[in-house]
Amino acid sequence: MTLREIIEKRQSNRKYKPDIISREQIMQCITAAHLAPSACNAQAWKFIIVDEPSIRQQVAEAANDMGMNKFVAQAPVIIVAVMESANATSKIGSTIKRKDYTNIDMGIAVENICLQATELGLGSCIIGWFNERQVKKLLGIPFTKRVPLLITLGYPDDQPRARNRKKLESIYSYNKY
Repeated sequence: MTLREIIEKRQSNRKYKPDIISREQIMQCITAAHLAPSACNAQAWKFIIVDEPSIRQQVAEAANDMGMNKFVAQAPVIIVAVMESANATSKIGSTIKRKDYTNIDMGIAVENICLQATELGLGSCIIGWFNERQVKKLLGIPFTKRVPLLITLGYPDDQPRARNRKKLESIYSYNKY
C-alpha cells in the first residue's frame, strides 16, 4: 500500500476478531512509534504492551469507564501510552512558547502505531476515555506519570465506514486566515 492508501484505509475499529497478533507485528508498530519525530528529540513516551489475557481484561474494564468503550475487551492487544519526562530543551521550549510539546509528540507517535497497524492488516482505535488511576495501579505505573491514551490492536471484524469529513476547502487557506 502507498502511504495515501494507508491513510485512507485507517479507521477506528471497534470490533475485533479473537486472532492472536504476533509479537513481530506488535514490534513493527512500536518501532514506528520509536521513529516518530519529537520536539528536541525528547521522545517522551513509553508504551506498555498488554497482551496477557487476564491483565488485558482488567485494562479493558478500566477502559469501560462509565459504560464507555465496551469493545476494548475484544482487542487481543492494548497498548498503554505513558507520558515520560521531556528533555530540558523541550521543557524550556514548552514553557517559553506555552505549548505542551509532549502531548503533540505523543499524538504523532500514536498515529505512527496506528498507520503501521493498518499497513499490517490490523485495526486500531485510540482511546482517551478510561480510568487512568485504575490503569496506572494495574500496570505499576508511577503515580507521577500520565497515561493520556490507550490503543487497541487486533484484526478488524467490522466493515470499513464511509468517512464523513468537512469540505476540504473549509480546513485550509493560503497566506491568511
